[in-house]
Amino acid sequence: MTAIELRGVTKEFADVTAVRGLDLTVEEGEVYGFLGPNGAGKSTTIDMVLDLVRPTEGTVRVLDQDATADGVAIRRRTGVLPDGFAVYDRLSGRKHVEFAVRSKEADDDPDALLDRVGLLDDADRKAGGYSKGMRQRLALAMALAGAPDLLILDEPSSGLDPAGAKEMREIVRTEADRGATVFFSSHILEQVEAVCDRVGILREGELVAEDSVEGLREAVGGEETLEIAIGGADGASDAAVDAVHDLDGVSRVDRDGDALVVSCADGAKTRVIGALEDAGVAVADFHTREASLEDLFLAYTEGDAPGGGSEGGGDGADDDGESADDDGDGAADAGTEEVSR
Repeated sequence: MTAIELRGVTKEFADVTAVRGLDLTVEEGEVYGFLGPNGAGKSTTIDMVLDLVRPTEGTVRVLDQDATADGVAIRRRTGVLPDGFAVYDRLSGRKHVEFAVRSKEADDDPDALLDRVGLLDDADRKAGGYSKGMRQRLALAMALAGAPDLLILDEPSSGLDPAGAKEMREIVRTEADRGATVFFSSHILEQVEAVCDRVGILREGELVAEDSVEGLREAVGGEETLEIAIGGADGASDAAVDAVHDLDGVSRVDRDGDALVVSCADGAKTRVIGALEDAGVAVADFHTREASLEDLFLAYTEGDAPGGGSEGGGDGADDDGESADDDGDGAADAGTEEVSR
């Protein structure tokens, strides 16, 4: 069974097309990272999956049901952590989670959910006094109520310190191991790379890449960064740098103090070291670094990868509030209600 399936989905707002002709499939039990620059259409896509916004064209199916016709049934099986989650200031953290449990008609222990996200000691405090990170933890606890089949996490690590982000990643993997599907949108690419089975990159409302992180690396040529520490007092001469730059498989050579940073194909690394030594340069040490997800993201969104590139600066929709009814607190309150239905 596919957990999320969009076919030919387009969404237009007045004179802005936020999503165009989108085909997207997320398999059951998968952790799927959904990436894109601001204005790419990520939030609009999530809103259509949750039936908060209806597509102009195309079909959206979630948990093998029609998102438009069966939205209430789908939300009962879905946990949502919305971006910009807003709390009810006068209610305690425990009351929030109790409400989510009742709304899902579940039998979870609210204290167990609060303990799981590290909020048990603050369960009786009014949520209006919570920090941003604590509010994120609270939203995650509410999303976990009822052991949902699908978790939709929009910027889940926003406001979290490194320890909180690590705990969030562990929860995501635990939920996936339980069999839940996780649809994970984030600007913190290290988080996505750490937990996701596959990644989709959205640009101007279109899916320009979709694969595992390793698959995306291979698609852009598998370049690595070779960092070379140069020994001796004279460093690397301009002639030596030019010799490296002229090698097949080398796309870029930069100086970083006494070191050289070389972007090259995997098979060119030995030739790079050899060229420097032939030029009389003393190589004190070197190590390689694979392309990070950030490198790949930029390649696909700035035009250096197959299917990537941009003719302009986005489609005019702001990703933090791009749909017509995403207007700050109102949207966040709607997200709070949707988490708990």
